[in-house]
Parts: sequence; C-alpha cells; structure tokens
Amino acid sequence: MSNLQLLFSFYSSTSPPLSSMALECLVRFASVRRSLFTTEVERSKFLSQLVAGTRDILKQQQGLSEHSNYHEFCRMLGRLKTNYQLCELVSVESYPEWIQLVADFTIKSLNSWQWASASIFYLLGLWSRLVSSMPYLKGDAPSYMETCVPKIARAYITSRLESVSTVLANSNLDDPLENAEQLADQMESLPYIFRFEYEDMNTYFCSIMDPIVTAYSRGIVPGQDAVQLEVLEGQLTWLVHIIGAVIRGRLSSSTAESQETIDGDLTARAFGLLQIVDSGFHATRYDQVSRQRLDIAILTVFQGFRKVYVGEQVVHSSKVYVRLTERLGLRDHLMVLTVMLTKICTNLKVFGSADYVIQDTLSLFSDLASGYMSGKLLQKLEAVHFMLQHHTGEHFGFLEEHTRNRTIFYNTLSKLLFMEDTPSNFKSFVAPLQQVLVGLASASSSATSAGALRQSVPEKTVVGIFRDLRGIAMATNSRRTYGLLFDWLYPTHFPVVRLCLEAWADSPEVTTALLRFMAEFAMNKNTRLAFDSSSPNGILLFREVSKILTIYGRYVLQVGQISNPYTEKYKGIWLSLTILTKALAGNYVNFGVFDLYGDPALKDALDVSLKMALAIPLEDLRAYQKVAKAYFGLLDVLCHSHVHVIAACDTATFTFLLSSLDAGLKSLDYAVSSVCAAAIDNLAGQYFKGLQASADDKPNPAAQAIGEHLRQRPELLPQTLSTLFEVVLFEDCTNQWSMSRPMLSLILLNEQIYNELKHRIIASQPVRHSSVLEACTSAFICAAPRGNVKLVSGNGSVL
Repeated sequence: MSNLQLLFSFYSSTSPPLSSMALECLVRFASVRRSLFTTEVERSKFLSQLVAGTRDILKQQQGLSEHSNYHEFCRMLGRLKTNYQLCELVSVESYPEWIQLVADFTIKSLNSWQWASASIFYLLGLWSRLVSSMPYLKGDAPSYMETCVPKIARAYITSRLESVSTVLANSNLDDPLENAEQLADQMESLPYIFRFEYEDMNTYFCSIMDPIVTAYSRGIVPGQDAVQLEVLEGQLTWLVHIIGAVIRGRLSSSTAESQETIDGDLTARAFGLLQIVDSGFHATRYDQVSRQRLDIAILTVFQGFRKVYVGEQVVHSSKVYVRLTERLGLRDHLMVLTVMLTKICTNLKVFGSADYVIQDTLSLFSDLASGYMSGKLLQKLEAVHFMLQHHTGEHFGFLEEHTRNRTIFYNTLSKLLFMEDTPSNFKSFVAPLQQVLVGLASASSSATSAGALRQSVPEKTVVGIFRDLRGIAMATNSRRTYGLLFDWLYPTHFPVVRLCLEAWADSPEVTTALLRFMAEFAMNKNTRLAFDSSSPNGILLFREVSKILTIYGRYVLQVGQISNPYTEKYKGIWLSLTILTKALAGNYVNFGVFDLYGDPALKDALDVSLKMALAIPLEDLRAYQKVAKAYFGLLDVLCHSHVHVIAACDTATFTFLLSSLDAGLKSLDYAVSSVCAAAIDNLAGQYFKGLQASADDKPNPAAQAIGEHLRQRPELLPQTLSTLFEVVLFEDCTNQWSMSRPMLSLILLNEQIYNELKHRIIASQPVRHSSVLEACTSAFICAAPRGNVKLVSGNGSVL
C-alpha cells in the first residue's frame, strides 16, 4: 500500500511530465493480476486505496488541467473496471461518492470534446463495462447505474450535436466526424450505455431526432443559408451513427422482445431518411462532404441491421419488422433488402468522385452477397438483375473515376451470378468485357508497334479490364464456375493479355493489375482447377503463365536506376514469383510432361523467375515484407518439388539462396521464418535421401550437385543449424515446432558439426544447467534412428 500512497503523493506534488509518469505507473498497478495477492482481503484493501486515491484527485481536480495528466487519469479509471468486478467496486466504502464523481467527470469530458477527444474512449469503455456487469451483480449494495448512466448517454448525444455547429463556426477545430478510428471506438462502447434504460433513452433520442429530420426535410427555405443545412446534416450524421451502433449492439445484449420493438422504432427513423436524402433539393448535394458523411452513417445502419436481423439465424417474425411495417410498410427481409440495394445502386451512380463512400457501399454490397440467405434473397430483386445486365461506366460512374473499386464490384456481382447454374447468363454478363477485349485485339492488330497501341488505347481501359477479370476470377470457387471463365478466356483472349503486357510493361499500374489477375487465375483454391483426365487445360494454362512471366521478366531484368524501386520493380517481381509459386503448388500440372516432350515452358518460367528473385538484394528482401514472403514462398516450393533447379545453380547462386534462407530464419515475421525452415528441411531432406540412394548404387544428380556446392562452401549448413538452435533456445520463438523441423535433417547430414555446436552451447550456459542440457541433447540424438529416411522427409514426428 505504501507504493500506491507514494505514487499518489508524488503525482499531487509534481507537474508533467513527472506527474503523468506517476499516473502511468498507477495504471500499471491497477492492472496487476489476482494471483499476485496472497489473500482476497489484501486485494480488497488494494482496490480501496486505488478508489480513494482517484476520488481525491477528482474532488480536488489535481493536475487535470494538464492534458497528459488528464489522458493518463482516464486510462487509470478504465483499468479499474477491466481488472475488478462491479461487485468488488460497490463493496468499497467510498464507492457511492466515487461513482458520482466519475459520472460528473465523464459528463464534463464529453462536453469538453475539443480538448479530451482522445480520452473519451477510456471513459465510455469504463461505463460500458460497468453496465454490462449489472446482470451479474448480487447483493443489496446499490450500484447507482440507474441515475448515472442515462445522464452520460444524454450528455454524449447533446455534446455531439453541439459539436457540429461549433466546428463549422471555427475551422481551426478538429471535426470528430473526420477521425474514423476514434468514432469507431466510441460507437463500440455506446450500445451498452444506450441500451441500459432503453425505453427512456429511445423516448429522449426520438424527441431530439424528429425535429431535426423535420427541419432537414424542408431543405433550404427563404432566409436559411447552406451552413444551416450543413449543421442539420452533421447532426443527423451523429444520430444515424448512434442508431447503427445501438442496432449492432443487439448481438451482445438482451434478447427481450421489447428491445426488438425499440430497435424497429430506431431503424424506421434511419430508413425513413432515405425518402428525404435522395429526393428533391437534397439530391443535388452529393458533392458536399457533410452529405457524404450522412450517407456513410446510413450505410452503418444497414450493416448493423444486416448482421442482427438479416441472416440464417434470424426469426422472420421478429418484432422489429412489426414496427417497420407500421411506419414504412417494410414487412420482411426481402423488402428491407430492396431498400438497401436501391440505396447501394444510387450511391454507385451518384458518388463517383467520393471514393470512401463507394468503398463503404461496395463493402455492404459484398457482405450481403456473401451470406447464403441474403445472397439468395438478393437474386430475387430486380435491382440485382439490372446490375448484372448493366455494369458499365455508363450506368455506374465510379467505374471510370476509381478503378481500384472495380475488383470488389465485379467480385460481388459474380458471386450473385454464380449462385445459379446458368451458362447463358454468364455469357450475357461478360458481353461488355468481351467488347473491351475484342477492341483491344483489334487495336493491337492494327498497331504497328507497342507505342502505337498505347496511343490508340487509354491506359485506364487496360487497367480496368484486368481488375474486372480479377474480380470475376476471385468469385470462381468451384470447378463449374472456373470452367466458365477459363473456356471464355482461353484461347481466344490470352493473346491480348500478352500484347497488353508487352505494350505497357513499363507501367506499374497496368502490370500490377495484370499480374494480380494472373496470380488469381493460376491459383487452385478449393481445387477449382480440376480438369478432366483427358484434358490438357492444366498444361495449357501453365504455358500461358510461363509466357507472361517470360515477357515481364525480360523487361524487368533490364531496368536500370529507378527512383522508386518497390513500385517500379519489386512489386512486379513479387507478383511474378507469387504467380509461379501458385502454379507450381497448384497440383494441376504433371511437370514431367514438359521435359518428356521438349517443351521449354517450365524451364523458361523457372529460369526467368530465379533471375528475378536473384535481382533483389538481401537488404531489400528484409525491407519489403511482401517481397520477402513471395521470394521465400517460391524457394520453399522449389526445395520441395524442384530441388534440381536449386542444385543446378552455380555455387555463388547456391550460396546466396542458402544465406537468404538463413537470414529469413531470423525474421520477426513468423510466417517468413516458418517458410524458410520448411524450405531448409525440404532441401536437407532431399539431399540426405539422395546420399542414401547413392550409397545403394542409385546416383542422384541433384544430391551430387548439392554435395559439390557444399564441398566448396562447407560452412553453409553448419551456420544454418547454429541459427536454428539460437532461435529455438534463446529467443521468444512462438513457431518453435516449425523451426525445429529442419534440425534432424541437418544433424543427420553432419553429426560431428552438431556435437561441436552442442558443446559450444553447453559451455555458454551456467554450470547448474550444463548437466541437464547435456542429458537432453544426448537423448535427442539417440532417439533418431540413422537408417530411417522418412524421418528426414519433413514430418518432424521424432522432434
């Protein structure tokens, strides 16, 4: 207890930064776990001291005018409920006074939003946890939640509404609606507070919202300027965000039918806004930021309602639809989805220049299409049929403005399309894309050079078509749907793909879109690339992959000094390596066919990809995470199934590859270190099996080549084994199983090196640990039979 008293006294007698550091220490003291206390009595005394100390600070307002103190104090209040139960808090003698002071402090903080915006999250989190604990509170001690929580909820609403006019009057203030992260944090805690006295809060909320909606419905009237309309839009934005959060909060709160009725009442008010915002004068304000924020708020209501009341587990007779029927005539899921999809179509048509509105709209559309029940319901709607038949820039302007959103748009439409087995619908769906591809083919045939093609075809058109194709490919999750896409594209349109890559090889925008499409198209997810046994399609697809990699590799390997190496070089390389990795690991090609019939496709793809991989310095591999994952992923596949490619390299290249794997073992990204360990395990295992075969008079050329490399550079494998032991024994290694797998293979290859390493490690440890470590390492190697080759193949069971 003396430590707490010392810290509280130190805080009261100092100023920032010392006082805020004292509060930070108190936050840590408030977080200590129960097991550190010998008895519950001692823990209760500790809590009483914390409550009393914070109470005294609140009574005297000591140092709270300093922002750093204020923030840390809010954090400490939040930690009290995180670490202690409500029943423990109410049993503290000073609790009644403390909870009232905390409530007053919270209300004051909410009203001082321009000063305490970053700290409100902790206070709302405190009250949400207090409220959520009420059902578990036992005993007669009062919690005072009934008097405090409604005041806090009302203060939050009124302070948010008042902030709108304040921000518009003073442009130097930060608008709380602009900080999406803080807004999301606050909305996460708000449902518990709002739903505590739900009926009373609903009455108060509606009394606030209804007059604002009435005023907004009038638009601009004589004597009213546009600023007043912006104020109304900002206030409605806050109110609609609150409705969305409260509806979404139903997932983790009471399931009483009375609450469903109130949910319906609030939802009806949000849905009713749609009749106002997209009609009359308001339909001319789509370019205004305040209007765009209001539409984003409406989308949050749709998302919340979708999660709670539209889905497989929802009862169709929910009370929420009773109120929606009374107020808006929306009787069931289908009618609600019609309203949502109508709004989605409207947004996609009118918000072409507002990227963030389009992103949220497409996210809602994708979520609706991804659900089995909601997706089936969407198929019944006329709006969906319209979108499947008219999905061009002529109808949806955002397709021309923001091509990055095209992928998710076409992915969502394709999900809906593929829910039914109708090949004729697929042909009509891809007809607009067919026209673009035919136009590109026509332009390329008439162009005399790549430069002429670039002049005749806009780059945006090429980027857009490949983003569209990638979206469709992402939605093909079965053999049937992938077959539709493959039969449409191959062989008719793949020459266009190659011609576009040749013409725009120096354009990162085009190459990124094209290579991403190929990476998706060549990936065998959900075993969708399951061609008939007599079909050559798997081989034909890999030949196209090889041609694409060769074309891009030929260009990128000639690139000289550039200002942005990642965008202009490394991004294309890691996408190319990803394409080859997915094709090699897809299990839809018998690669022995290429050597048997003299087809250079496999050799060309491997050669150019290995050259691209070697063109990346080791320092840059460490710097760019995506590049590293693609590089090491390819090495893993090569070591597993194409070790002869690694073995055929010259010694300098072989040394670089193993040194890079050794460096990857030390990566802080566990995905990278695990892949590197798997690659080393595969390489060492293949080498060991090759040695076993050579001993049986069955020479293995790959093993002989690897042996020659290791004779020239004998330190490579010992260094790798040393790195593995250092990581597993002396670092916080959460992927220990993956990192320990290659140890057995490396030890069996050279047991003498292992013994030297073992003695060095034992000698570096304290004497009291030496005997134990000696016994463990000896038992470890004794448990590994030397003649069992399967132990080295990678299953790691002995380890």
